[in-house]
Amino acid sequence: MRFKPTIRQIAVTAAGCLSVCLSLCAQAEPVKYPETRQSDLVETHFGIRVPDPYRWLEEIDSSETQAFVRQQSAVTDHYLGSLHGRPQLRKRLAQLYRYERFGIPFQAGGHYFFTRNSGQQDQSVLYSATSLTAKPRVALDPNRLSSDGHLAVVGYVPSHDGEWFAYGVSESGSDWTEWRIRQTTTGVERPEVIRYTKYYAPVFSNDDRGMYYSAFQAPLSGTELEAQDVDNAVFFHFFGTDTATDVKVFAQSEHADWQYEPSISADGKWLIIAAGEGQVGDKGVENIYAIDLTRTGTAQAVPLFENFEAAYMFAGSDQGLLYFVTTRDAPNGKIIAVDPIAPAEQRWRTVIAEGNDAISITEKSAAIIGHRLIVRSLHDAHSQVTVYHLDGTTQHVIPLPGPGTVHGFDGLPQDQQSFYSFTDLITPATVYRYDLTSGNSTLFKAPRVAFDPARFEERQVFYRAKDGTRSPMLLAYRKGLTLNGLNPTLLYAYGGFGIPTLPAFNASHIAWLEMGGVYAMANIRGGGEYGDAWHRQAIRENKQIVFDDFIAAAEWLISEHYTSTAKLAIEGRSNGGLLMGACITQRPDLFGAAIAQVGVMDMLRFDRFGQGAGWTGDYGSPQDPNGFKALLAYSPVHNVKRQQHYPATLIVTGDHDTRVMPAHSFKFAAAMQAAQSGPAPILLMIEKSSGHGGGPTVTQAIDQATDVYTFLMNNLRMSPIARHDQPARGFAATGAH
Repeated sequence: MRFKPTIRQIAVTAAGCLSVCLSLCAQAEPVKYPETRQSDLVETHFGIRVPDPYRWLEEIDSSETQAFVRQQSAVTDHYLGSLHGRPQLRKRLAQLYRYERFGIPFQAGGHYFFTRNSGQQDQSVLYSATSLTAKPRVALDPNRLSSDGHLAVVGYVPSHDGEWFAYGVSESGSDWTEWRIRQTTTGVERPEVIRYTKYYAPVFSNDDRGMYYSAFQAPLSGTELEAQDVDNAVFFHFFGTDTATDVKVFAQSEHADWQYEPSISADGKWLIIAAGEGQVGDKGVENIYAIDLTRTGTAQAVPLFENFEAAYMFAGSDQGLLYFVTTRDAPNGKIIAVDPIAPAEQRWRTVIAEGNDAISITEKSAAIIGHRLIVRSLHDAHSQVTVYHLDGTTQHVIPLPGPGTVHGFDGLPQDQQSFYSFTDLITPATVYRYDLTSGNSTLFKAPRVAFDPARFEERQVFYRAKDGTRSPMLLAYRKGLTLNGLNPTLLYAYGGFGIPTLPAFNASHIAWLEMGGVYAMANIRGGGEYGDAWHRQAIRENKQIVFDDFIAAAEWLISEHYTSTAKLAIEGRSNGGLLMGACITQRPDLFGAAIAQVGVMDMLRFDRFGQGAGWTGDYGSPQDPNGFKALLAYSPVHNVKRQQHYPATLIVTGDHDTRVMPAHSFKFAAAMQAAQSGPAPILLMIEKSSGHGGGPTVTQAIDQATDVYTFLMNNLRMSPIARHDQPARGFAATGAH
């Protein structure tokens, strides 16, 4: 299945703005690293001897590994705590993060639901109302689930009538999620809890008497972080019964590495199951099965698309037809309609043909609302939204406030309105209501944030990759920027699994811009900005293209005098953490600092833990001779070289990361510290009660941003800057149509 981004509904807020004066001095004295044992373990793969001196760090719960964690944390905490400007920066970040935010409303039956954060809450509260004008009531306050915030809500699913909703709870940021069912108006909860789920939300049956859900077997105690994602199945839970008696609805016992995501048609007749193969998955290439829920007894699954030959994403249903976005003979994506009663390929109907702009297959980019298709596509790494009639003719393009990113547009065929959000690098997510009858959008909720967006600008540029490919990059900075090569610059990218990197507001970036920094976001290959072809150019044996594209973006920023090596920092998370590890080991001379978060660092053993087996579709398999050779060539852990001057590097992992096991970061940090011959620090930061997506609360986000940006400020030797920005009174993103 796809490399799922973490599901989070965090609302972050800010109040008034105070001046920030960051007085920095010279870099701290060299760090004294803990002594980390190196074993003499060497394995031979395809005739190549490969040392693995830090294999023992994979034993997460061993006393030796826990001692390593304590020692590394002590060094990192001492270093970060001694840096200049930390209290002032944290204060400013708190102002920026703590602003009132609204989630995108969704409707079910006679109920409207939306999340809101007052600006002083760690988690957003879910509200419900009987209409958009009625007074809302609290449906669930996640802040009351635990006194210390270690329990966080990661998603909501309403019943068809809106009388009940399920909410997913994660402990300390883990991907492991349990789902609880709560009555909307009374707050009464059902006694049963659905456990051992990851990644995929459940769906209510059409009569709301039960739920279909995807779950794994319970992991052995103590193995939650490294347990492989195997033996997944779709179950049905009938409310009021013991979950131990839940019926297994779908699984392929001969394919233990497959995973399943359930959906249900709008009329409740068909259960749609997307099946991802572990050895190919995480790039949207899936089999699709349909089960007729109106048939009594055990219904057989009807295969709609098999053999994992293209991506298929369920978009919705109407009048007996199922609609899918697919890359079948269409790398940029097209939309087809299929009759599940007669699903033969010759009866498929192309509703919207492939165009010049890509329809993303890594998120739900099309929906059927008001008996129309609303489709979000990408033009030069920005969203555009088009409304089509079900015969494929265009109704109109929805005007947006500018180049940016759109999320939302959920609903049912009978609905006549929907909601969406718009954001870019300097515009907080702003919610609009879209009327399908008039075709107009109206502003619904806009945040007010403690900064003046008029002081900054956002600009898209294009640079040439190593092989000449024209590649986009988005920049944000203070107006009046001088191109003198002295601007601290933070370059971010992802480059994997067909996931596009799109502009989105992040409060910490505003603090960076206020300090005179440039924020750059490179749209490198491996992502999905230009469709499946853009993705496939840089996978498996061609993964080096991802790193070459990123290095070319860094070189362009330097050649165009935005910055220089000493002032250039890079940042990436997850697959982007791998990008950081590969780039600093290949080009340590190019960067002044690096932030490598929850990265996949050991490319010879990534498939042995957590969701790793499902990443071989992008990375290739270390069990294959050609795949092994390509992986060894860039695997960060295996390409750390002695007597190198590596840039200042902060390696970040979460102690509850079940997706990319923390041992990846442990091994990389140990290798880097042993090899470093320069004065720059190599630090390992283990975030407490944090998972793959970082800490789940606003307070944790502020703490993490403080650590990262204090590290960058000091190691890039940023100049003392006093900011006296006035909060924009009543500021809200504009552009209502």
